[in-house]
Formats: sequence, C-alpha cells, structure tokens
Amino acid sequence: MEVKDKVAIQPITLTAGAIKQLKRIMAEQNIPSDHGLRIGVKGGGCSGFTYILGFDKPKEKDNTFEVEGIQVLMEKSHGIYLLGMEIDWVDGLNNRGFSFNNPNATDSCGCGTSFSA
Repeated sequence: MEVKDKVAIQPITLTAGAIKQLKRIMAEQNIPSDHGLRIGVKGGGCSGFTYILGFDKPKEKDNTFEVEGIQVLMEKSHGIYLLGMEIDWVDGLNNRGFSFNNPNATDSCGCGTSFSA
C-alpha cells in the first residue's frame, strides 16, 4: 500500500534531544526502513486522551512528513489535537523519557501523557 499524502508544513516539532533518542532507539531496535515514527492520540488516561508514540508502517489514512531524516506518520484526524505540539526528551532526576508540550491541551495530568482538548 503506497501512501501519497505528504504534508508540506510539519505539524509537530521534535527537539534535538528527541531526535537523538529516536535515532538511537531506531538503531538499537533495528527498526525497518519502511517504518516511520507514529505520533497520535487515543481515548483514555486520567484527562481524556493519551499520546501514541511508536514505530509503524504508513497507513492509507496517514499524513507523512520528515523531521531530520525521521519519517513521521500521523493519522489525518489526529491533527486537530496535535498541531503545533513539541516532543522533547527529558533526562532529569525526577523524570526520564519523552515529554509532550501540546498547545491544544486545555488540561493535562501530572504524568504528562494524558490531556484534554
């Protein structure tokens, strides 16, 4: 299945730290070259939605774009929740992992992975 919808403007931003960690994960886990980074949302979590972040093959209902050599996949319908979001890598004393700075979130919980819009 060939996916042809490419987005000219990147709807999300990956920081340098996030890009470095994603490329490390891709190399360590031998992610196939036909997979991209899927960013999305699903219902659930303590605030209504949780973020999806993982590697997957492109699907027909996806928009695709590239950030620093990483193919990013996002279901078209998720754009309303994710437009303008920044994904960062945090490596601190209290927290380690990907963080989501989403301007569309009207509320979020302490875990940082659940939000409402």
